[in-house]
This record gives sequence, C-alpha cells and structure tokens, in this order.
Amino acid sequence: MPLASALQRPASYYRDSMAVSLFECPSLQGEVRADVCVIGGGVTGCSAALHLAERGYSVVLLEAGEIGYGASGRSGGQILPGLGTDIANVEKALGPTRAREIWEMSRESVRLTASLVERHGIPCDLAWGYLHAAVKPRHVRELQAFQSRMASRYDYQALEWLEGEALRERVVTDAYPGALFEAEGGHLHPLNYTLGLARAAQCAGVTICEHSTAIEVRQGQPVQALTAGGRVTADFLVVATNAYLHGLVPELNGRIMRAANYMIATEPLSSERVARVLPQNDALADANFVLDYYRLSADCRLIYGGEVSYNGHEPRNLPARMDAKMTRLFPVLKGVKIDYRWGGDVAITLNRAPDFGRIAPNLYYAQGYSGHGMSLAGLAGKLLAETIAGQSERFDIFAAMPHRTFPGGKLLRTPLLVLATQFYKLRDRL
Repeated sequence: MPLASALQRPASYYRDSMAVSLFECPSLQGEVRADVCVIGGGVTGCSAALHLAERGYSVVLLEAGEIGYGASGRSGGQILPGLGTDIANVEKALGPTRAREIWEMSRESVRLTASLVERHGIPCDLAWGYLHAAVKPRHVRELQAFQSRMASRYDYQALEWLEGEALRERVVTDAYPGALFEAEGGHLHPLNYTLGLARAAQCAGVTICEHSTAIEVRQGQPVQALTAGGRVTADFLVVATNAYLHGLVPELNGRIMRAANYMIATEPLSSERVARVLPQNDALADANFVLDYYRLSADCRLIYGGEVSYNGHEPRNLPARMDAKMTRLFPVLKGVKIDYRWGGDVAITLNRAPDFGRIAPNLYYAQGYSGHGMSLAGLAGKLLAETIAGQSERFDIFAAMPHRTFPGGKLLRTPLLVLATQFYKLRDRL
C-alpha cells in the first residue's frame, strides 16, 4: 500500500488549475464517533458524505491521500447517461423494466451533477454536448442501431445521427464516417467538481481527514475503520475506494480490476485552431473497445485521453503514440506543445456494469464504474445516503445486477485480462 506521504495529487493540468480550496482536512488522530464513516474522497465518497450530512447524519470521511487523488481528479471529465456496458446487457440480466429504471437513473445522474454544480456554486466549467464517434463502417451500423433501439424501447430522443458537413460542424476531422450527437452529455473539470462536492460536504458538517489511509475495517455493530493514527467508530460504513481498495475488504477482492488510462493536455489553442478541432466545445469518445476521448478545457487546451494498461506498466512509447494519434486526427495540431502528461487508475468490472452492494447490514459499497463514473458516482453517493436512511429501493435495483469475479485467481487474473484486451484491440482494427 502506498505511503500516505506519497499520496499527493499527481502533476496534471487539473492540479495546476484548481479553483476550489477546502477547509483544513487534518489526518485522523485518536478515537472518533460518527453516525457514518465514508472511506474514499472521490466523487462517490464526497457525494455520499454530502447527501448524508444534508439528512442530518454526522459523517467522517477518510481519504488516503488528498481529495480527488484518484480518477475523480484525473479523468477526462466526461458526463453522459448510461453505463460502461450497453443497456441491452442490463436488460438481459434484469429484464426490461429494471433496465429502464437503471437507464432513467443514469439520466438522473447527469441532472444531479448539473444541480450540484449550480446549488453549490462549483467552478468546474460545466459544458454540454457529446459525440459518440464511429471509426469504421461496423461502428456506423452499431451506433445507428443503438439510436433506434433507445428511441423505440426507452423513448430516448436525445441522440442525433451526424455525418458529412453536419458532423464537421462539431468535430473537424476526416477520421469519423459518422457520430451520434448526445445533447444530454457534456464535460467538466473533474478535480474542481470533486473538490466542490467536498467543500459543500464540509459546509454541511462533514469531517474530512486527508492522509488517513484506512488499514483495517472491523465489522460489527458498530463498525470500525482503523488508520495509523486513530479509529472511527460508526453505525454505518461506506466503502468508496473504487480502484484503490488495496484488499481492505476481502469480500470485494476480484470483483474489480485496476486499469490505467493516460492523458495529455496541449498548450492553449488559438481561436483559429479551436475552430478547426472542436468548434462547438463538445466532448467526444470513439466507439473502439480501447477508446480515445477528448474535449477542450476552459482555457482552450485539447485534453486527450487514451491507451490502457492492466499490468501496472506504462505502454511502450506512450508519449509518441499519443501525440501521433492526436495529430492524425487533427493535422492542424502538428507542432503544438504538450504541456501536461499524466495517468491514473480506474476500476472495471467483468461485465462493465457498476457494482453496488452490501457486505453487512451496516456496510455498503459502490465501485467499478468502468470509465463511466463521473456523473454516475454522484448518483451512487445519493443512493447510498437514501439506503442508510432506510430507503433502499433504488440502490437495490443496481445491487441486483449480477457480478462475477475476474477469472484466474490472484496470479493469473491480470495476464488473462491483458490477453483478452489484446483480442479486443485486434478487433478494433477490423
């Protein structure tokens, strides 16, 4: 487990453009009693703490590093309805009624994000417009079928098929034969959003303890979370560590895998270059399994993400590969300076659906957003608060989604996942 002193926010564009400061968040020292202990200071944990405090609960939040240390403070910042898996897979697992309820809650997660930003005055550059881009003819067929299915089965009308000049009005490249424009999707500054949730939670009475790595959870009534410096005793405990679980709760071992993703941010682009890249300020992700995604920052940098690693090692020739992909998409960016490079881990599940559940009557968790958590994690926090308050119906709909552990056990799990990913990378090229 990393030392607490090393868990400062890593260098990134987001860290250097922080616009939210927190009240003091000292490490946990001694014995503390609370109604609820939350472990993890990302969007899930901060949202859960905020919603619980607003319901009148006393809450202590433990964060191993600094608020927003993980994916919540390093991601692409893209927000949109849906899950990391096709909603059709949820329908197969739970039936059409439950799948529709989950779909509508995913739309609610986007509205909740916007509401939290407005209500708490979070300066996170929230903007709207999202493109799901086809890279090859197979993707065109799949995306158009998805649009038709969502309109007919889910009455979802926010998807518009674009190609030719209509598409070039939003993304100026010849790389995509078509794309779905989604009006309900958008993007934001993820670290400022996470910090804004934490600040709102503090204002609601939450005690946040940074550099307070949870080293043991003792189940029971009450439940206890131990750190090197102290202990929180609480009636309820929420595990919101996601990719940074580190074996803290053995019951969750193998249910998620860590996947490293990588990002770059260019120097600020001129208005002429912006007009030849993303003139409408949309976010975009392509339809490959190992996808690329990008958007503009508020100061007109292109923030570009892609590549993946499951083995803990940075891919070979990563900087050159990412730079080359970006300039193939947008030749106008050739020679543009790259000001920032960073990476970080997300948590994926075997079926790419989020994993919510109970370990004990007073111990809950939410994890495994599979790259789709920027808005969904905020809703997870709200649902966790509802559940602790005795209204578990909506949380239980997500918790009913069946999950299996990754095959191969501790030794073979990662090699098998790497092998499977290589297959999908080959398929992306077909």
